[in-house]
Amino acid sequence: MRTIDLPVQSERPICIIEDDESLRLALAGLLRSMAHSARGYASAEQFLAEHDGTCACIISDIHLPGMTGIEMLRRLRAAGDPVPVIMITARDVAKWASEAKATGALCLLRKPFEMRDLLDCLDRVLAA
Repeated sequence: MRTIDLPVQSERPICIIEDDESLRLALAGLLRSMAHSARGYASAEQFLAEHDGTCACIISDIHLPGMTGIEMLRRLRAAGDPVPVIMITARDVAKWASEAKATGALCLLRKPFEMRDLLDCLDRVLAA
């Protein structure tokens, strides 16, 4: 069987913070299929404990058990971390849009979202 090595678009991983394991794995698989490196975390606390500053971008759910994605982003910004962030939520986007933007999120997507919409956000974020 012949293997094909896809070029990795970025050595720096895209970090996925999502408590729904099936969605976290699906997003990581999608990103890897697009030649991105990906790392998954089940909570904001786990991400912050392991964060080494190498993420090219963060994709985070807003509503996580424990610390929310918004609070995690506030902590990153307070520490001077400029990593680009895409927020996702299953709840009313209008309610969270201004708060996500105020904390520095560059995109906000409502679940279930089209993978093409996520990839479009990702392209804009990584190009910035």
